[in-house]
Amino acid sequence: MFQLDLKNRKSIYEQVIDSFKEEIVSGVLAPGEKLPSVRDLSKQLTINPNTVQKAYRELEREGYCYTVSGLGTFVSKPENVAADPEQIALLNAELVRIIRELRYQNVSPDEIRASVDSALTNRGERK
Repeated sequence: MFQLDLKNRKSIYEQVIDSFKEEIVSGVLAPGEKLPSVRDLSKQLTINPNTVQKAYRELEREGYCYTVSGLGTFVSKPENVAADPEQIALLNAELVRIIRELRYQNVSPDEIRASVDSALTNRGERK
């Protein structure tokens, strides 16, 4: 699982959301895989269960997971994730920043393309 940084400027619930998103998009958590219960995760991370519940609600609102009453919370399939134009714009800006930094480090456009192609090809595969 993941660690929380209490010195981070981001709130605890945002860190939980970001950590789950990273595990989902990197393939560590596969579609259909069960997430820890609110109680279990709050004990593991030593945080308030309400914080975990708030993070799960936000992940569900964004389409990263879904809840089945009595069974728990599960990872959604990628096609169920809601497109957020604001988030997409932020990610595109980050991509441009990373490409500029790679170019500054004298990485060739062909090497950058190869990295992007590799990332696109390996989308959703478990590591």
